[in-house]
Amino acid sequence: MRLVVAKCSVDYAGRLTAHLPMATRLLLVKADGSVSIHADDRAYKPLNWMSPPCKLTAQDDRWEVVNTAGEKLVITIEEVLHDSSHDLGVDPGLVKDGVEAHLQKLLAEQVETLGAGWSLVRREYPTPIGPVDLLCRDATGAVVAVEIKRRGEIDGVEQLTRYLELLGRDPLLAPVQGIFAAQQIKPQARTLAEDRGIRCVVLDYDVMRGIDNPEERLF
Repeated sequence: MRLVVAKCSVDYAGRLTAHLPMATRLLLVKADGSVSIHADDRAYKPLNWMSPPCKLTAQDDRWEVVNTAGEKLVITIEEVLHDSSHDLGVDPGLVKDGVEAHLQKLLAEQVETLGAGWSLVRREYPTPIGPVDLLCRDATGAVVAVEIKRRGEIDGVEQLTRYLELLGRDPLLAPVQGIFAAQQIKPQARTLAEDRGIRCVVLDYDVMRGIDNPEERLF
């Protein structure tokens, strides 16, 4: 990972255009090829970014980042305040606690719960802002990102929305659909998800563990 603190301006050209005027920012270049520009606020969300696959051409006062879709970031550097590189090694991934981790494992093993003919691409599929719980393909081969929660709330829908935005920039994956899966989904979260074209799925933990059979229930 390369960390550069620099006084810079940023211009983006692609499906739209955007400009960040000259200011001091953090430029983050990851081993996966992604490049993101951060301010000293707004938590983890970058001001602008380019997800892999993309190519970085870096000169002293000008960086150009181009992806396979033809989108371009041009970073004009006036002054470099810090420049360092660090080898972080292989990350073990996010370790989730309790039922949520078990739900993810069970759903990965029983992915056809989501639909006949579905297949798992990968658990914990990485994005620049964190891993998507499951990346799958449906019976038609379309890519689907699945976010799993014990209790589905609005913040979980927002999280999945951000993942879908990033994954949709990858021409090898796009278009990417979304599924919000949880043991319980609050009405407000369901309304927001469905408004954004995200399918909601309620998971029965006991049935997935094989300790309950809905066909044998009296009511």
